[in-house]
Amino acid sequence: MSLPFQKLHANGDDFVLVDARGRDNPMTAELARRLGDRHRGVGFNQLVVLSDCPETAAQLTFWNADGSSLDTCGSATRGAADLLMRESGADSVRVRTARGILHCRRLDDRSVSVEMGVPQLAWQDIPLARALDSLALPLPGEPAACGMGNPHCTFFVEDLNAIEVATLGPQIEAHPLFPHKTNVHFVQVIDRQTIRLRIWERNGAIPLGSGSCSCGAAVNGIRRGLLDSPVKVICDGGPVTVSWDGVGKVQFAGSVERVFGGTI
Repeated sequence: MSLPFQKLHANGDDFVLVDARGRDNPMTAELARRLGDRHRGVGFNQLVVLSDCPETAAQLTFWNADGSSLDTCGSATRGAADLLMRESGADSVRVRTARGILHCRRLDDRSVSVEMGVPQLAWQDIPLARALDSLALPLPGEPAACGMGNPHCTFFVEDLNAIEVATLGPQIEAHPLFPHKTNVHFVQVIDRQTIRLRIWERNGAIPLGSGSCSCGAAVNGIRRGLLDSPVKVICDGGPVTVSWDGVGKVQFAGSVERVFGGTI
């Protein structure tokens, strides 16, 4: 089988887009793993498949490079929305994900804003292994937790350069408090509307950026009273902006860029 794809990135957070509209969705866990192999495949942090949807421009489903599925990916949603808006010539589009119907809009030629849904704050929704205050977990450093369709754990630190992300990240990711594992954030607050973020991504990687992790980190900082919306999140690959009023849906904005297309 020949499978056309596009490779895109959002400030270095790279993903593959497969357009399955008008045909059966070809993606399986095995195929996602093959595509995600950076040596024998294409390589990506996440993969998004566009399928037909009667209510919106497309249904989006997401995969990790290890073949596991996930409910949300802010960077890949931006890429899908950018493609759909370029096709239609419109400045906004609606897509359906496991998080519901999301509204996306174009900010400029390279930047897209995506609605990421209402964050999950209750322990059972994140999920955590037992009833806990998600604002201060019983771990060294008292991190905060939330869900954005996937679990997030945020540590607020004085000096980000002193943190060994590759050492601490895997330890927290697999902690028994997180039955589905967790993404791990290390955040240095620059001012009330700016943070520096480094990430250990669930299933083992240090990405240049992550949409859902940027949202989770900003949400936890606002909940802690450390930040005011909108928040500029400076990742290794570049800045994005997260807006949240403390109650409703999170808005996430940043650039997206096509790298190349091909057939595998």
